[in-house]
Amino acid sequence: MCNREAPSVEAASKEWAGKVQFVGVAWVGSDADFQGFIDKHGLTFPNLSDDGGEVFVRFGVPSQPALVVISPSGEVQQVFGAADDALLNEVLTRAVG
Repeated sequence: MCNREAPSVEAASKEWAGKVQFVGVAWVGSDADFQGFIDKHGLTFPNLSDDGGEVFVRFGVPSQPALVVISPSGEVQQVFGAADDALLNEVLTRAVG
């Protein structure tokens, strides 16, 4: 997630509450930078640090920003680059209906 899409992701996390669990994953940077990003954008969903990149490797994400959506059946969809409101809602609708 990047600065440009953070507000859209936060809004979607509220709109899709109860249907989708959002988790932010930071790959590089200091803990202070990571927390600063969360605070700056008022992110209310869980966020974790992936300094070793294990989560990114597991889901085939080569760089940030990226979005990974895992459907209830386990299907994985990746979006590379920043996702705007429309794309985010489209991907979530496909994944969970």
